[in-house]
Amino acid sequence: MNIHWGFIAFIYLMYLGHSCDAQTKSKVQSLSEKVQQLTEMNLKKSVLRFNGARFKEYVKSAPRNYSVIVMFTALAPARVCSICRHANDEFLIVANSFRYSQIYSNKLFFAMVDFDEGSDVFQMLRLNAAPIFMHFPPKGKPKTADTFDIQRVGFAAESIAKWIAERTDIQIRVFRPPNYSGTLALVMLCVLVAGFLYMRRNNLDFLYNKSLWAVCAVFFCFAMVSGQMWNHIRGPPFVHHTHNGVAYIHGSSQGQFVLESYIIIVLNAAIVIGMIMMTDAGSRKGDVRMRQIMSIVGLVIVHVFFSIILSIFRSKAHGYPYSYLFK
Repeated sequence: MNIHWGFIAFIYLMYLGHSCDAQTKSKVQSLSEKVQQLTEMNLKKSVLRFNGARFKEYVKSAPRNYSVIVMFTALAPARVCSICRHANDEFLIVANSFRYSQIYSNKLFFAMVDFDEGSDVFQMLRLNAAPIFMHFPPKGKPKTADTFDIQRVGFAAESIAKWIAERTDIQIRVFRPPNYSGTLALVMLCVLVAGFLYMRRNNLDFLYNKSLWAVCAVFFCFAMVSGQMWNHIRGPPFVHHTHNGVAYIHGSSQGQFVLESYIIIVLNAAIVIGMIMMTDAGSRKGDVRMRQIMSIVGLVIVHVFFSIILSIFRSKAHGYPYSYLFK
């Protein structure tokens, strides 16, 4: 009798072991199928579009050995979310940069959930705003740091790539699509200058004017100091759209916007004009009253605009202790 029950227990344990092995194989197969399906979809689109069912299948459900960067957005025209379109453009730049880079692998995928296609996902995650970027790690639930802080750093492609590197250890080098507007503007400028020289071909004495060359040299210095070469190399956005409105100044010393460089040019030009007024007032002979007015106006211009440019520097270089007229 004891031998009979022992044999039955042995058969039952064998059945349990076989069942566990079958479940493990099914689990591994399920993971491989998910990765294969995501990879095939990723070959067609760099940003996968998920509804509620796909989000639960590929992002929430286990097993998963890959990270997913999901943008929750509302791109429908009826939603009137202009910031969502700008965020989508930057997100697409990061996804394309990763897809066509040498570090591309099936360990990271980019996805998007639109409110009109996955409102149940918004309710499940208790999201009441858009756009929102979240990182879903291979194991465990997302932490606080897995939600991208748009309010603090904006949603420029470079900022998103830096955040992804912090969460996944995958360094993505951002490649923006070529922008030929600068090249076209340069060609048009050269054509205008060539046409002007041709029209004045019989009177080119102005080319020997020292003041003209001095002004050109000063404007070249303004362009270089303001970061025009950095803009040409990195291709940053013109401005940045946030929930609080349009940002003209980048919040970090590691980046800038195109309009920001123009603002710096104007501020530097104002400081130089103030210095010229004070210098000219000191060397000019004539009405003392006019010289005093020029000196005071030049001094005020230098103090005000230097304080503004120093304030901008403090806003970008966090922790810089010094200020002047403005904080």
